Amino acid sequence: MKISTKGRYAVRVMLDLALNHTGECIKVKDIAARQGISEKYLEQIIAVLNKAGYVKSVRGAQGGYKIARAPEEYTVGMILRLTEGSMAPVACLDEGAEECERCDTCETLQVWKDLYAAINQVIDNVTIADLVERRRKREGNLDYSI
Repeated sequence: MKISTKGRYAVRVMLDLALNHTGECIKVKDIAARQGISEKYLEQIIAVLNKAGYVKSVRGAQGGYKIARAPEEYTVGMILRLTEGSMAPVACLDEGAEECERCDTCETLQVWKDLYAAINQVIDNVTIADLVERRRKREGNLDYSI
């Protein structure tokens, strides 16, 4: 399993919006410059986040984007599932997948289930707020207010 640039960038965008939250809207060009992402590609990712209600958009000269809720309300898993779809390592574990004819005799099924559980354990227990805290600790900034 590989996370696409779309998924990785979406997490970075949400982190950027949380780190730079001042109550004012943040322009796509500013996020793109900080994150090293093309504005055109970033607009596609923001559109997905906006449609899901993860970000708020404001039109006009003072427009841009804001994170819609508190950073602790977004997990990395939520963002990745939005942009990537299922995080299941094999198709037979996808939600709504038909049961495989071999599942009763599949010696590897438990390995895939354990891997899937481990993936979910990690991505569902790391929030954008956790990433903000990691960044600020790394930068030596002890002001955690957002």
